[in-house]
Amino acid sequence: MSDTVDDELWSAVGDPTRRRMLDLLLTDGGGTATTLSERLPVTRQAVAKHLGVLHRVGLVHVTPSGRERLYEVDEAQLARAVAQLSSVGASWDARLHRIKRIAEAIQRSQEG
Repeated sequence: MSDTVDDELWSAVGDPTRRRMLDLLLTDGGGTATTLSERLPVTRQAVAKHLGVLHRVGLVHVTPSGRERLYEVDEAQLARAVAQLSSVGASWDARLHRIKRIAEAIQRSQEG
């Protein structure tokens, strides 16, 4: 796995509606734009657009199901997103720890 951050992937999961959709799809094992729109405060058309974004970045895959399309979370791509988030979080933790040490050193030098 690459340490490179995938901006499109992050942009897709950065939207709260799409995160809620992923939660629902994971909980239910899949869903359609219609079933998701019944549980979200957005129109079916908006849900379909959000699903399109999730599909483009590979977070969901689609299977035709009659007149509808069944969406399911691609767990490997979701794991990739989680790994990227963890990596960025660890980097920021290290940066903040260094900033804290510098600030403490400045404070000590000003007191002494």
